[in-house]
Amino acid sequence: MRILITAAGSRGDVVPYTGLGVRLLAAGHEVALATHDAYADAVRAAGLEHRALPADPRRAAPVPTGAGPEKARGQHALMARAAAFLEELGGGLADAVAPGADLLLLSTTTAPLGWQLSEATGVPSLGAYLQPTHPTREFPPVMGGARALGRWGNRLAGAVSLKVVDRLYAGPVRALRTRLGLPPAALSALRAREEAADRPVLHGFSPVLVPRPGDWRPGLEVTGNWWPYAAPDDRLSPALADFLAAGPPPVFIGFGSMAAGEGERLGELTVRALRRAGVRGILQAGWAGLAPGEQADGILAIGDAPHTLLFPGTAAVVHHCGAGTTAAGLRAGVPTVPVPVTADQPFWAARLTALGAATAPLPLASLTGPSAVDRLAAAIRTAVHDTGMRERARAAAVRMAAEDGAGRVARAVERIAEGGPARPVTG
Repeated sequence: MRILITAAGSRGDVVPYTGLGVRLLAAGHEVALATHDAYADAVRAAGLEHRALPADPRRAAPVPTGAGPEKARGQHALMARAAAFLEELGGGLADAVAPGADLLLLSTTTAPLGWQLSEATGVPSLGAYLQPTHPTREFPPVMGGARALGRWGNRLAGAVSLKVVDRLYAGPVRALRTRLGLPPAALSALRAREEAADRPVLHGFSPVLVPRPGDWRPGLEVTGNWWPYAAPDDRLSPALADFLAAGPPPVFIGFGSMAAGEGERLGELTVRALRRAGVRGILQAGWAGLAPGEQADGILAIGDAPHTLLFPGTAAVVHHCGAGTTAAGLRAGVPTVPVPVTADQPFWAARLTALGAATAPLPLASLTGPSAVDRLAAAIRTAVHDTGMRERARAAAVRMAAEDGAGRVARAVERIAEGGPARPVTG
């Protein structure tokens, strides 16, 4: 079977699909991954075909929002940037499907556009999401913050959240349907059609963090994580390996695709917090350009490094709580200091804290003013020295190690290849 995986966004939104693709390759399928050129090397290193998507993920990244009128302007600018990103993405997805496929695996970001491609081409699709987007009574919507609203409030807020998503995609979907020669249709109606058909959606996160909600419809499954592909001979750089061996386990600090343009401020803040906490540190540049700002003993600045190899050698991890970094920290069995910024990050931060494997979240927007260094240093000390927190993180890692998320997707795909339904995927 020719399988086309579509994924868009930051690195954490894309690289989990490289490991999933390798598992599907091993099952005998032909696998292509349509994503941005920035990740082409990672796709090809996994042995997958890369099909280019034109949109620049940095263009849809959050912008500083401030407060009051400045916050409103920032949110309006973000929505405009996101809509432009999605419209360009839709055209790119149409081009990526053109060479042919027998099955589309659609990520959270690409699914509303991918439904149009499936309708136009007759190629069946399967949802492959990294976030739980369907409404439930058991937790609030992932894009709506972390505050629980009660069982009915959670479900209502989830439904409202989907309406916001539908408005964001309305223009890009309209443009894509016109290009494909499809009749006009509201995305809300298309979504209702998908739900009425109980179309399967497989979720690549661990039930350790988010058990499958009991009120989800049939076809919505939680498989366990899909881990980024790692070559058997992957190693940490000599400088990083030497630093880890040269002293006590350090604390990792990185904000991934967040906080662009704030590297200097955050570099100074994090170095002072590490020193005040009395620990060594590793600062990962990310899109923020995080760096110490000066030569500092006991602190190493790095670029890209595989979290799978790095995190087990750390005492704790401080990060923005994107879905992928959240899973990587928990997989390593180390405590987290959550510093969420936006989107689904407050949700994952709250899940880690509720699990007892993380300190209370310190939203990035709150790390300002004269007390910011003390608050971050205190959270780091707690994460490093709280033995109960470490034991809970290790227990979660043991449970996650028994999961086979990619294998469950492969079995679902095999059922489709044999002409059957994708579900159930248990066993």
